[in-house]
Amino acid sequence: MLSFFFPQLWVALILVFPINMGIHYWNKTNIYQYSSSIPQLVLMNQVARKILANNESQHFSNIAVSVDSLRRLIPQTSIFRIEAKLQSEIGQLVDYFLELIKAMLLLEPVVLFATLKKLDSRREDIATVFKFIGETDAALSVMALRERIPYYCSITPEADNKTLSVKGIYHPLLFNGVSNDIVLKDKSALLTGSNMSGKTTFIRTVGISAILGQTLNTCFASEFAMPLMQVLSSIRISDDLLEDKSYYMEEALTLKQLIEESQGKKRTLFLLDEVFKGTNSIERIAMSKSVLSYLAGNGNLVFVSTHDRELTGLLSEHYELYHFTEVIQEEEIVFDYKIKPGVLNTTNAISILELNKFPTQIIDEAMEVSLRLGQNR
Repeated sequence: MLSFFFPQLWVALILVFPINMGIHYWNKTNIYQYSSSIPQLVLMNQVARKILANNESQHFSNIAVSVDSLRRLIPQTSIFRIEAKLQSEIGQLVDYFLELIKAMLLLEPVVLFATLKKLDSRREDIATVFKFIGETDAALSVMALRERIPYYCSITPEADNKTLSVKGIYHPLLFNGVSNDIVLKDKSALLTGSNMSGKTTFIRTVGISAILGQTLNTCFASEFAMPLMQVLSSIRISDDLLEDKSYYMEEALTLKQLIEESQGKKRTLFLLDEVFKGTNSIERIAMSKSVLSYLAGNGNLVFVSTHDRELTGLLSEHYELYHFTEVIQEEEIVFDYKIKPGVLNTTNAISILELNKFPTQIIDEAMEVSLRLGQNR
């Protein structure tokens, strides 16, 4: 401005302007780097203000202070919103006159570093508002979930290491699913039952409520009481051709990890489905008995399903016995999906073959061999 009154200053301006132009365009990289995040910070603060406007609780007084602190930075952040718009409109000519003014006065670098310095001093305020928005969003999601399910309850922490009491538990993804009750005291649960009777689904149902009860304070049951536990499972295991690992090897490695966790400081709820089903029956029963007895120690709880009825006698000291069953009505298998105490003494595998019209010769021979093997045990 002085050069209009003192022409000799034009010489200095001509020397300084190229340097400022270089600094201006060198700083464009920094502007583009923050052109997306800074406007989102402004938007986040605006959302927090709207939420606080509908809630006068004193509980949010510290959040209101952080929101107000960030609100005072909004005028300085306008440059980022302008650059974000210009950057997205590739192919259009930038307002050259505005660029000249900003380059001449180094407006962008000055505003950028001044803003970043103030933002750096308000890290705690940013974290407070970010956490507030996140918790509100999570709470709305939990509320929407609760409104869409038949009923729910909050988890009741039990001080006793091995006590679990559940009433009316159901699987949230099953339409018109069947609810069940179970109470365990100082013992884990061993589930027997026919194919497709609901053993694995029930184990998953308990696991889902145990996890969401401890994270979202929402259990899919009318009552759910258990000690606070981490939840580990071995339910869906498959072989790995790329790693040259068979089904049995994958299962053995998974169970080894669970065994190591069982002796840790954290109490654990283990969910297992048909342990060692990838090997022969004699060794399977022997290994299953040893592993399941080991896992049930150290204050842990175990839910395990099995087709090996021999385990019911071997594990009765550490496990409560439950089963699921079915009835055959008019050449159709009907399940009630209700858990019942005790051991299941019937099977349906051969019956399923018969209902699916397998040749009579196969059915008769299977029945004969099954009876003979049963007598030899």
